[in-house]
Order: sequence, then C-alpha cells, then structure tokens
Amino acid sequence: MIHFDPTPPSQDEVAGRLESNERDVELMGKVGAGDIRAFEELVERHQRAVIGTVAKMLGNASDAEDIAQQVFVRIWKSAVRYEAQAKFTTWLFTITRNLVFNEVRRRQRKPTVSVDEREETTHRTVEDLQAVSPDDEMLQTELEEAIDRAIQGLPDKQRMAVVLRRYEEMPYEEIAAVLEMSIPAVKSLLFRARAHLKEALQRYLDA
Repeated sequence: MIHFDPTPPSQDEVAGRLESNERDVELMGKVGAGDIRAFEELVERHQRAVIGTVAKMLGNASDAEDIAQQVFVRIWKSAVRYEAQAKFTTWLFTITRNLVFNEVRRRQRKPTVSVDEREETTHRTVEDLQAVSPDDEMLQTELEEAIDRAIQGLPDKQRMAVVLRRYEEMPYEEIAAVLEMSIPAVKSLLFRARAHLKEALQRYLDA
C-alpha cells in the first residue's frame, strides 16, 4: 500500500527544522556579505533536495543539476536583498518552482513526447508490472518507477505538491506558501493528485 502523506513530525523534528532554519538564515546573512564558504555550506545543505525535486518534476535526472545550479545562482545574486520573512526553504523552493515551471513551459512549446504518448507509456508500465514476479527488492524498485511515471502524468501544481509532500515531507503551510495557494486549496490539490495516482497504479496495487 502506498502512503503519500508521512506521519506528522514529532516535537524533536519540529525543533530540528527551526534550528536548521536559523542556521540557513545565518548563512544567508554571510552570503549577502560575500562569504563564499557560507554559500558553499548552504549549497551542501540543500542541493540534494533541490536536485531531487527538479528531477521528480521534470522526469529527467540529467537536466536536474543544470536547473539546480540556476536555483543557487539566483540565491547568490539575491542574497544581498534577502529578508527572512518566511522559512529559507520556502524561499528556496519558490525559486525552484519558478524555474521548473519555466522549463516545463519551454518543453511544452517544443515537446519531445506528446501527452498521449506519455499517458500510454505510464499505462503500459503499470500494466507490464503485473507480468513479472520479481523478489521484494526488485518489486519495490518497479513500484517506485511506476509511481514516478504516474507522478509525471499529473498537472504541474499537483505534481509539485505531491513531490514536496511525499519526498520533502513539507507541511501543508509551507507547500501553500511555495505554490502561493491557501492551505485548503493545497489539500484539495493533493486529494485530486492522490485520486489520479491511485487510478494510475490500481492494476499494480491489486496484483
């Protein structure tokens, strides 16, 4: 069974996130003053999450590092004007969202694979999974691949909400800030996304 929502964070996890945000804000202050080492630490702290999110959004890991690099270039250039009005990660993923959505729109203008072909591929992958009987480890790998393909079939905002919630374990409040939506709208978005994913993966989950 697939769970798209993690359990609520513990008090220790919440405290850890607050402490982490304080360190991010401290580093940004140093980056704004031109401290390259502080910038390098900031990149090390967040590059994996940014690259992972971009890769999940675009369905293409090879382009993820290029987009992630653009994200951190913007962080560097904007550091002087940075004000800690929200969590650093909210600002970081808002920049990531903008660049990813721009890339998605660029690809839609010059598509390499049609929407119909993508949907057929997603459906065929889920269908093919029923024909094999792998061991548990291989089964999990195949399931993750099926989930990734199903996520690619979601509209942009639904896809971003699912990625932030499922992979980054981001709270609704922060997802709402990143997507510039209300919390109820985000919950509705995720509800529709889960319904789509459940339908896309139903044959495999019933096998």
